Formats: sequence, structure tokens, C-alpha cells
Amino acid sequence: MKNNKLDKNGNLKNGVHTVLFKNGSIDNVGEFQNGEKTGIWKYYLANGILKATGRCQNDKLVGEWTWYRENGELMQTGGFDAEQKKTGLWKRYHPNGQTSDEGQYLADKKVGEWKIYDLTGKLIKSVQLGIKSSRKL
Repeated sequence: MKNNKLDKNGNLKNGVHTVLFKNGSIDNVGEFQNGEKTGIWKYYLANGILKATGRCQNDKLVGEWTWYRENGELMQTGGFDAEQKKTGLWKRYHPNGQTSDEGQYLADKKVGEWKIYDLTGKLIKSVQLGIKSSRKL
């Protein structure tokens, strides 16, 4: 996500800013504080459909984010820690709205049980993932 910390006058951006596509529709909108993204941000497709929304802090994606398809349907949800690494529960969805897969991230790595579903929402596979342990038995 492209970021320019300065406004057109060369000052650090503060307050709500809106960026437009060439066609005049909104590309993204959110708040800056001392040149860094903060608070809720929304990103759009050129056709005006919401593409992604979530929170920024200190110019990084943090907390829960949601992404949408070109038709406006839910595509995936997931969260980021303070270092902008994937963390917590992530879910992806089939185009029909059914869950495609879900599982946990820890510091950008898939961990624990990951479940994969077919187009009807039926569980077809479950995989156990984790960080290798050096624990002695």
C-alpha cells in the first residue's frame, strides 16, 4: 500500500485524506497523524466496490482486516500484530460465500489446525501445523 507522508504543500499529513483514481472514484481513504497512517482505512476498486478495510497504527496494518472480491462478496479476514505480521485466526471464502479454509497464524507462520472445506462448506481436510520444538523427552 503506497504511502506518501507529505501533503501537496510539503507538510506531514494530518487528518482524513482521500486518494482518487484517475476516473474520479475513491481509491483509499483514512487518517494520518504526523505523516503516518492511523485509525480505520478503506481501500476501493476502481468500480467503487470496497476492496479492503482495517486499522492502521504507526503506518502499519494492525488488528483485524477484511478483504472483498470485485463483486463485493467477502474474500478473506485476518489480523496483524504490531509488527504487521499475520496473527490469529485467518479465514478465506469460496466465491459462493462458504468457508474455503481457516486456521491460525503466529508471527506470519501457519500454526495449529488448518481446516480446508469444499464449495458446500463440508470439511475435506484438516492439517496440523506448528513450529518445531527442541523439547527433549
